[in-house]
Amino acid sequence: MTSLRDLPLSDPGVPDARSGFRLLLWLEVRQWRGQVLAAAWGTLHMAAVASFPAAVGIAVQAVVDRSGARLGLAGALMLLLGLLTALGDTMLHRTAVTNWISAAARVQQLLAGKTVELGAVLTRRVAAGEVVAVSTGDVEKIGWFVEALARFTSALLATVGVAVALVFYQPALGVIVAASVPVLALAVLPLLPAATRRADLQREKAGKATELASDTVAGLRVLRGIGGEDLFLDRYRRASQQVRAAAVHSARMWALISAVQVLLPGLLLVAVAWYGAGLALDGRISVGELITVYGSVAFLMMPLRNFEEIAMAWSFSRPSANRAARVLSLRRGHEGAVPSAAEHGGVLREPAGELHDPLTGLRAAPGLLTAVVCGDPDAAGRLADRLGGHSPSGAGTEPSATLGGQPLDAMPLPAARKAVLVQDKDPVLLSGTLAELLAVPSSGRVEPGAALAAAQCGDVLDALVQSMVDPGDGAGPADPMGARITERGRSLSGGQRQRLALARSLVADPEVLVLDEPTSAVDAHTEARIARALGAVRTGRTTVVLTSSPLVLDCADRVVFVDDGAVAAAGDHHELLRTYPRYRAVVTRETDPQPGLVPAPAGAARPTATMEETA
Repeated sequence: MTSLRDLPLSDPGVPDARSGFRLLLWLEVRQWRGQVLAAAWGTLHMAAVASFPAAVGIAVQAVVDRSGARLGLAGALMLLLGLLTALGDTMLHRTAVTNWISAAARVQQLLAGKTVELGAVLTRRVAAGEVVAVSTGDVEKIGWFVEALARFTSALLATVGVAVALVFYQPALGVIVAASVPVLALAVLPLLPAATRRADLQREKAGKATELASDTVAGLRVLRGIGGEDLFLDRYRRASQQVRAAAVHSARMWALISAVQVLLPGLLLVAVAWYGAGLALDGRISVGELITVYGSVAFLMMPLRNFEEIAMAWSFSRPSANRAARVLSLRRGHEGAVPSAAEHGGVLREPAGELHDPLTGLRAAPGLLTAVVCGDPDAAGRLADRLGGHSPSGAGTEPSATLGGQPLDAMPLPAARKAVLVQDKDPVLLSGTLAELLAVPSSGRVEPGAALAAAQCGDVLDALVQSMVDPGDGAGPADPMGARITERGRSLSGGQRQRLALARSLVADPEVLVLDEPTSAVDAHTEARIARALGAVRTGRTTVVLTSSPLVLDCADRVVFVDDGAVAAAGDHHELLRTYPRYRAVVTRETDPQPGLVPAPAGAARPTATMEETA
């Protein structure tokens, strides 16, 4: 059994993510010891409570018969049953909560691992709102079902045991109870499909509202700039009201199910009391037997509540498990394509060499600064993902980028991450000190100070020092490395966040660095200095910059123009400006090519640039 002290788990396992049902089944199997233990404690608790009517019946009959010995025996029996009830209930609660938390924590660890594996590609394959819903509310519902199943097992055993015991104890009344139990247990089944549909609708609307809220918070600064806060507030208010209406609509059906679960056992209780009283008046059963049967029927309302709970838990956890399985089933590349050591002479080579994207035909020579201009801005982000070994559209649907001939998405994740680092166009800064931000796995070749200087972060450091509550003790200037950065760097401007993220990437000093629009929020003078410093600090390393900035393109060793999903031209920036009108239109933001410029004739060799020509 998993203990809470064991969390987080050293190995959460490999989930069966083919469907939500299979994921739930996998969780049950992984935690079978805890489930069996919870079911055992639950059975002890139910058995002790179910035996109370028998003890009370003995006590009542002892009073009727004026038997002090049997009355004392009944008292001792009730005391024992009370102790067993307390023990069973306490241990059941302990093990059930442990199972719940363990299952939820296991799924959260798996989701966190999947997030690390996919990186920024995750939110391109799955909506951000769904990711938030899966990692918060859904894991709780999945844990609820895992925990509730053990208690349902004990309730089922107790219900069957009481029904069978009553048949042997008092057949006249026991047969009525035994025949009624299946009806009581299955009476709500016709209502469950409607309840499930309403619950699914509620979760769907809640997911959309969460996604809308996430998008609004992420773009709050832009919304304030264009005065769109009220518009998005109205949209969220409408979405919130739709969630409320769906929740009320769903709650009505579950209230009806609860009413049925109370009404039918109540009618059975009335029928047993009425018929049993007649039997007692006729002398066919004793008063003690009537009390025992009546108390046992009253007890059945307790386990039948677990029947309702497991139905509700299944209804809520099934779509949650489906969503979790959908996220966990995502793969970063072609499954089963991991190269073996035998394919490389017995040793799996460290990835190095030319970076190649077969889909577009892009080739980035090792040790050079290659700038890539995309005619479609959205295509730049997809290209950056592929160069990092991630397929934006899913595993196996696109050819993988290669490094030195090795497919990146088939490499072990640590090796691919060590070889190629992709900085997204909207990098995330985690909260903490500047020193913690720059404390990333690195080669040690580039010191943080050099990286900050290359990224032109001087004014950023000054701003961080000014923001420090205790900038120093008066003995000297404060150390900006101790300054704290707020969550996602919200206290910084967009350009400042970009430069700190660039410095972090330069400190990491990977073999291949892919930068997606690293200077889009920086002023022209700062951008020019960054472009000149980037080549110097990355000397001997492969650097790919996706940009359309002339200042960066002018400093690149080689420029590649990608249009309509393929490499259209490659060469020197100024040469492409003179000879390729479409390139000039993208770089200079012209709507039409300049009249004096003529496209290169069909079949003509595309311009290229060697290291000597670039120099």
